[in-house]
Amino acid sequence: MMDSPATSSRDRIVQAAMELFWRKGYGSTSIADILETARVNSGSLYYFFKGKQELLVAVLESYRDGLDAMLLVPRWGVVEDPVEKVFALLATYRRLLVETDCFYGCPIGSLALELHEPDPEVRELIAANFEAWTSAVRGCLQQAGLKDGTDHQALAELVLTVMEGAVMQTRTYRHIGHYDRAVTQLRDYLDSLRKSTGAK
Repeated sequence: MMDSPATSSRDRIVQAAMELFWRKGYGSTSIADILETARVNSGSLYYFFKGKQELLVAVLESYRDGLDAMLLVPRWGVVEDPVEKVFALLATYRRLLVETDCFYGCPIGSLALELHEPDPEVRELIAANFEAWTSAVRGCLQQAGLKDGTDHQALAELVLTVMEGAVMQTRTYRHIGHYDRAVTQLRDYLDSLRKSTGAK
């Protein structure tokens, strides 16, 4: 079944906002930018959204709801080892950094840094995106046979911190070495947790 014109217009608006908020930042993106990129008029945008803040909510909901389909399934479909699934995910960010000459920034991480005092709904959605990401990684770590007493939630949060911090440094220095060194240290640490149990 084909989408109705109204549905496709909304989708185009959200997709345009996702691209622009990532590329330009939320504050530097104007409504005019979104209209031009989405190829819709202002009436269409305001039919669906009261303004840019409400559109930001829709963008964050799209990232949250699309985590599996957009990010996890394409990377994990052919990877069996749970630890390698974590590194397959991290390899995706590395590829995006290389393809953009180290310009790429995690969309959610970039918004979290830019929006110092977001309203409660926006803050909760940013947190929900981080929680969905760490939950997926935690599931891998729980299957990895790590040593007894490992705090899988804290370790998943560490993986997120490594990724976000490594992306930030790579963007700053415009050199992928910062990302690679951080991920190598994380791999060494996870390997040490597995070796202590004899897991392979």
